[in-house]
Amino acid sequence: MLPFPDIDPVLIKIGPFAIRWYALAYIAGLLAAWWYIVRLIRTDRLWTGSPFGGKPQATPDHIGDLFVWAAVGVILGGRIGYVLFYGLVYETDRFLGEPWRIVAAWEGGMSFHGGAIGVVLAVILFARRNRLDMVALGDLVAVAAPIGLFLGRIANFVNGELYGKITDVPWSFQFPAAAIRAPDGTVLSNPGRHPSQLYEAFLEGLVLFLVLHFMVTRFGALRRPGLVIAVFWIGYALFRIFVEVFFRDSGQLVFGGLITMGTLLSVMMLGVGAFFTWYALYRKGPALQAP
Repeated sequence: MLPFPDIDPVLIKIGPFAIRWYALAYIAGLLAAWWYIVRLIRTDRLWTGSPFGGKPQATPDHIGDLFVWAAVGVILGGRIGYVLFYGLVYETDRFLGEPWRIVAAWEGGMSFHGGAIGVVLAVILFARRNRLDMVALGDLVAVAAPIGLFLGRIANFVNGELYGKITDVPWSFQFPAAAIRAPDGTVLSNPGRHPSQLYEAFLEGLVLFLVLHFMVTRFGALRRPGLVIAVFWIGYALFRIFVEVFFRDSGQLVFGGLITMGTLLSVMMLGVGAFFTWYALYRKGPALQAP
C-alpha cells in the first residue's frame, strides 16, 4: 500500500479566515469551464449547419453571466442535495437535533447530484431570462462539466475523504481519516483502501471530458441540441455506478441494502440521458459528421 501524501487541506489561513484546496477546486473548475466554452463559441467551424442559423446560441458575454448563476446553483444545490439525499436519511439526529448544521457547508458535505440539479435550474432560468434555447445552452455547460468534476475529485483526495473499501491492491492508500484509533489517539490499524476519488477523477473527469470533446470537435455534436447533454448524463451515471462498487459507505444503502444511494441517483440520471438521446436523434436536424 502507499502512504497518504501529507497535504494540508488548508492552503492559507489568516486568523479565522482559511483558503481550502476544495474551494479553490470549485473556483478553478468554473474558470476553466468558462474559458473552454468561450473557445468553443469562437470556433466557427463547430457551428456550420447548426439549427440556429449556423451560429452558437450564446455569446461569450452570456457565458460569463451564466457562470455566476451556475456557481450559485452548484453551491446551493450541492449542499441542499447532500442534506436531502444523505444528511436527513443517514444522519437524521445530527441535522434535526442541530438544524444550523444544514447550512454548515464548511464542515463538509456536498452532493454532485444536488449540484447538478442546481446547475440545471440555473441554466433553465438564465435561458428563459435571455431568450436562449435552454437545451443548446445546456450542451455547452455539459461539455465543460467534467473539468470541474476532475478538479473536485482531486480535492476530495487531498482532503482524505470519500475513500474506498479496504483492499490489498498495490495502489491502495492509508487514509488518516480511516484509521482505527485507541481512546488516546494511538493508531491501532489503518489498512489500505481504494483511492475511489482518483477513480472518479479519471473516469468522470478525464475520460468523460475527452469523449465529449471528441464528439464536439470531430463530429459536430453541438449542431444536434441535447446530444452532448445525453452523453454527459449517461457517461457520468455509468462511471459513478462502477465506482460505487469500490466506495466505502456501505451504510448508505437503500431498498433493503440492495444498492447505494449514489447508485440509485445515477440510475435516475440514465433515464434523463435516455430522454435527451431521443430528443437529439429523433428531431429533425443535420446529420452528424466532421465539421
